[in-house]
Amino acid sequence: MIEVAAAIIVNGGKILIAQRAENQNLAGKWEFPGGKVESGETPEECLVREIKEELGIKIEVDKFFAESIYRYATGTIKLIAYKARWIEGEYKLSVHSQIKWVKPDELKGYDFAPADVSLVKKLKDELV
Repeated sequence: MIEVAAAIIVNGGKILIAQRAENQNLAGKWEFPGGKVESGETPEECLVREIKEELGIKIEVDKFFAESIYRYATGTIKLIAYKARWIEGEYKLSVHSQIKWVKPDELKGYDFAPADVSLVKKLKDELV
């Protein structure tokens, strides 16, 4: 099972979501940004590294939010999500075609990657 960390970056009651670029697996699907946890790395360390690589920003990881296990055709992933907040930096896209800031009740209007769907449901059920 592959461990993947996801950042639920919150700002002003809105959540950052990212759409996977055309040259990526699950192209066009929306997700909470993050990536694979490397050997010897905590999920929190992974998020700081991945968000810097993928979005060009520095974040501070807050508390654990939820996890999701999903079996894709290519293998099973354990998606570990943490709330986080932007610290500094200008957004740049490398593996995403676009990003958006949305309210929790607007999440239902986006086509999320299957592993992220249970996180979306949980977010809609609570105030961010």
